[in-house]
Amino acid sequence: MSSSDRSHAVDVQDSKTYEVRTYGCQMNVHDSERLSGLLEGAGYVRAPEGSDGDADVVVFNTCAVRENADNKLYGNLGRLAPMKTKRPGMQIAVGGCLAQKDRDTIVKKAPWVDVVFGTHNIGKLPVLLERARVQEEAQIEIAESLEAFPSTLPTRRESAYAAWVSISVGCNNTCTFCIVPALRGKEKDRRTGDILAEIEALVGEGVSEITLLGQNVNAYGSDIGDREAFGKLLRACGRIEGLERVRFTSPHPRDFTDDVIAAMAETPNVMPQLHMPMQSGSDTVLKAMRRSYRQDRFLGIIEKVRASIPHAAITTDIIVGFPGETEEDFEQTMHAVREARFSAAFTFQYSKRPGTPAATMEGQIPKEVVQARYERLVALQEEISWDENKKQVGRTLELMVAEGEGRKDGATHRLSGRAPDNRLVHFTKPDQDVRPGDVVTVEITYAAPHHLLAEGAVLDVRRTRAGDAWEKRNAAQAAKPAGVMLGLPKIGAPEPLPAMTGSGCGSD
Repeated sequence: MSSSDRSHAVDVQDSKTYEVRTYGCQMNVHDSERLSGLLEGAGYVRAPEGSDGDADVVVFNTCAVRENADNKLYGNLGRLAPMKTKRPGMQIAVGGCLAQKDRDTIVKKAPWVDVVFGTHNIGKLPVLLERARVQEEAQIEIAESLEAFPSTLPTRRESAYAAWVSISVGCNNTCTFCIVPALRGKEKDRRTGDILAEIEALVGEGVSEITLLGQNVNAYGSDIGDREAFGKLLRACGRIEGLERVRFTSPHPRDFTDDVIAAMAETPNVMPQLHMPMQSGSDTVLKAMRRSYRQDRFLGIIEKVRASIPHAAITTDIIVGFPGETEEDFEQTMHAVREARFSAAFTFQYSKRPGTPAATMEGQIPKEVVQARYERLVALQEEISWDENKKQVGRTLELMVAEGEGRKDGATHRLSGRAPDNRLVHFTKPDQDVRPGDVVTVEITYAAPHHLLAEGAVLDVRRTRAGDAWEKRNAAQAAKPAGVMLGLPKIGAPEPLPAMTGSGCGSD
């Protein structure tokens, strides 16, 4: 976007508003940042929080992972139909994985939808909206392959101190429970130079933490024939001045090689945190899932990571009740959880993904059996999470102050931040001004299963360029009544990992 675009103010009353609703994985969250950037580049203004469909353009960025994903979408579309009738010129667009899968079905079931676009052509949204307006008919455009890497598109990032950086799209695996490869295509890697250039630009704007993002992030390099490319990328991130924290999600055990562990251990700004989906501890179930590792291999990786990075916090995803799972299979999962001692596990009850091999497998498990196993697994993991968090009591940690992660902060007079290992810490609000993106040093005094407390005085506050960027962004937003600035700095923060129940592509 040109400098003239950056300085161009649009009167709120003359501007069309937009709302983007996001479902599913981190990839969808990042895609929605792109969609917001595209709409703002086309002159739209973000609708106020709580608009609930009261916008000129409402975009649904959908997920096809859950069995009832389409019911949820059509229910939401149905609630918007009367609003659209009362609001001439309002447009509704549907994109993402469900749009890629269902295509023409969406407009047949909800003929008031104006635009349907897929996962490969999100950059076309403004053009499709305009075409639908001029031609007065729905525009359906689903590309079968990636037209442009999403990171080449403008972005409206959600906050100022951290950012997603996409390094690949698509996936080459064939897990029987997952529909992602069919909807996002084969893995396509982004050029290393382009990735590092984006990170350097973000750091220049004040970002101090980045999360490398890919459907199978550590398979990076398979598209260019370099099996050690991901480890090299981590080390290259370590040479970027001003970049304080590097994370990545989600890796696959198959591609988790020793050079990646070495790069994590030897690169100071790569955080001591690993989220690696296990899915099941049963070799039989893993084979049925078409996962290319077994329990011993998975636990071996965990052992190597802990040997190289003793304070690493390791989290995982687990599916309970996969077709054919016996009580013995489930006990193998419980055994693996006891051995791995995850700091947290995102546990999911198996849900049929339409279009996947697992959806038609024999041996579908009754709901009541799945629920009982799920509750046993959650109880075990809660106990382990609490025990592992108790080990943090007495440690002195540097926290990056976070925005909006402590729901009770106002009532408790606390602030919240993330430790290097990504644990959430609530700490006593210091007397001096502390901004999201700043860094504080605290001593941990109490542990709960899902968070830590630092109840004493803050030991140190370090004001950062990330905090400056947050302050600058807030000042710009506070000036909005007189005009909305388009093309604000493209900076932001990933959302926290999903809650303990739910599902998304990130769990695959």
